[in-house]
Amino acid sequence: MSQQNPVTQPPSLRLKLGGRFGAIDPSAIAKAEAALKSLSGNFTQWLNDEVVKLDAARQRVRDEGVNVETMETLYLRAHDLKGLGTTYEFPLITRIGASLCRLIDDKDKRLTVSMALVDAHIDGIKAAVRDDIKTDEHPVGRVLIEELERKVAAAG
Repeated sequence: MSQQNPVTQPPSLRLKLGGRFGAIDPSAIAKAEAALKSLSGNFTQWLNDEVVKLDAARQRVRDEGVNVETMETLYLRAHDLKGLGTTYEFPLITRIGASLCRLIDDKDKRLTVSMALVDAHIDGIKAAVRDDIKTDEHPVGRVLIEELERKVAAAG
């Protein structure tokens, strides 16, 4: 079953923090959000840097083979993008990263995972960045993530 994720903007710091830290000065949150917004011009480059790292981890798997170390590196890079996609204003990449993490999360199954499905996730992330497909509200983004999630569920 497909997950629906209608998020089109990164959640504000106020929403992320919730009540976990007690009373936080609203002006401090506003300053932090303003600082994050001022950095948003760098998001594209930072996102591209993370995608390059993910692609390099995939290439290492190809060069050295599927083993504990190469797959752990690949997992960590996917996990980074899962966490950063929405921050960098690409919630679709967060969702694709989460799907890839689900696929290779189990250390016992990592060594037998379908590399074609891993490649599909990485290529999907690269295409989303290249074509500026930020959310699953985009028709291509929706089809892409629903198919990836369906394949991961079937592989599970």
